[in-house]
Amino acid sequence: MSLARNTAILEGFALETQDGLIFTVKGLIHPPEVVIAYLRYVPHPQGQRERHGVRYRRVYHFPEQVRILETRFPDYLFFDPVFGQRLQGVPRARLRRIYDPRRQLAELRRRGPTDAAEEAALHFCELLGRVAGVPLACLGVSGSVLLGLHTPASDLDVVVYGSGPARRVYRALRTLLDDPAGEVTPLDEAGLQALHSAHAADTGVPLPDFIRLQQRKVNEGRYRGREYFIRFVKDTAEVGEEYGDRRYAPLGPACIQARVWGDEEAILTPCCYQVEEVRFLAGSPVSDLREVTSYRGRFADQARIGEQIIARGELERVTWRNGTTYHRLIVGGRQGDYLIARLHG
Repeated sequence: MSLARNTAILEGFALETQDGLIFTVKGLIHPPEVVIAYLRYVPHPQGQRERHGVRYRRVYHFPEQVRILETRFPDYLFFDPVFGQRLQGVPRARLRRIYDPRRQLAELRRRGPTDAAEEAALHFCELLGRVAGVPLACLGVSGSVLLGLHTPASDLDVVVYGSGPARRVYRALRTLLDDPAGEVTPLDEAGLQALHSAHAADTGVPLPDFIRLQQRKVNEGRYRGREYFIRFVKDTAEVGEEYGDRRYAPLGPACIQARVWGDEEAILTPCCYQVEEVRFLAGSPVSDLREVTSYRGRFADQARIGEQIIARGELERVTWRNGTTYHRLIVGGRQGDYLIARLHG
């Protein structure tokens, strides 16, 4: 894919750098010269994955990502004046290759799968497209299959681009999961416990709440016994703003209780919940906290209209170009963050 400055790069894409590092893209809005992305794979002689004769090690947790970049690759850390914080990112001048999930799916359809993981990814996307009635051009294959770093037993990572296709696929997944004889099945309790353990270092959601909330979601489950994760993402034309239209000032950690009154973007990544009746349990209170947002797919579809939530994250002041300001809570940017829907009301 072209590496031009105006190339649209979205959540779910992956980037390979001239240093051989592999990052996964976060969010929909990026500085002109840098793509905000998190380190995922580094070349390592003892790495568990291999591609083209090079072994790679997966870097799972944010603190380790930062340590590696600080000590060996500081050019991939930068302070961004719009987001008001230091971020991981790939300068466009350092890009070697852009991996587009939609192109990967199209390539699988063109050449055919070469192993069990690719076959499952292709057939799963075809099933979703058929049941949801959406063009396969809206779907993509992400994760290790996108990069060619998968094993025959790898999980499936799928991205659906566009709010309309996302909602149709979401409804289709509910239909598929409700069929006890179907190929798409929910995670059982053992699977949910294992999933919680895998993310326990990053989120403070207790196991009972985690299981309760995960059991009503559709974006994680199993296809033909293989675990899947589906990310729903706005398409380029839907982003609706440009870098710098809003500026963000982090104000420190906070914990709130609130009621959700709007969940139109709850299933998306990034996800957003419009809130009211906000009460601060910790942190510096403000009177105009309007939304709870997360850039992590883990917190998508976590709460619904009418539900009370408890959330811990970073309080931010948001300022539009015209000077209008409000506050929001960002969940998932630090260890121990959580978002828990408590009850309907």
